[in-house]
Amino acid sequence: MSNAPKYLKETPSQTAGPYVHIGLAPGAAGFDIYREELGWDIAGPNAAGERIRVEGLVIDGTGAPVKDVLLEAWQANAAGVYAHPESAGEVEQGFRGWGRVITDFATGEWGFDTVKPGATLGRNGQMQAPHINLWIVARGINVGLNTRLYFEDEDNSSDPVLNSIEWEHRRATLVAKRTETKTGNTYRFDIRLQGDGETVFFDI
Repeated sequence: MSNAPKYLKETPSQTAGPYVHIGLAPGAAGFDIYREELGWDIAGPNAAGERIRVEGLVIDGTGAPVKDVLLEAWQANAAGVYAHPESAGEVEQGFRGWGRVITDFATGEWGFDTVKPGATLGRNGQMQAPHINLWIVARGINVGLNTRLYFEDEDNSSDPVLNSIEWEHRRATLVAKRTETKTGNTYRFDIRLQGDGETVFFDI
């Protein structure tokens, strides 16, 4: 009789799974639970500043849109203040600065409405250019991906996070393109998971 230890097989990694949208974005799954979804307007009606729309695709290594992605966004208001108890300032009533959206099941497009954030104070007292933080999960992504969206019409040259990226040409993958539409100003931000033009992701 063998005395060798018996090990069970490792179970598969648990990813965001096929049911993530039911629990995290129930309206899109056909469940009328909340008065409004958590992410379509993350600024609220009272926020000051320029109203903008942010939209894009999440693209896989073959160039195809990923259609079951969940994105979380968080940002400061137009004055550079976060809706957080430790922030040095106050935000407008109703301003969450945080939201959750999923991609369209047919097209892969995602988007939300907000106000353009202001510059924020970062570590060591360094000012950071206006940006929106994004967190991405989907089937096949074992650990959520963290990235940032910057604006092409802002001065990003002294931003400490952008400047920490060693390969300068890759910094452009974090910059959203501005277009003017009938409904206002829209910033396009396509996120590439792999391949040419892969978006920079941060280990935080």
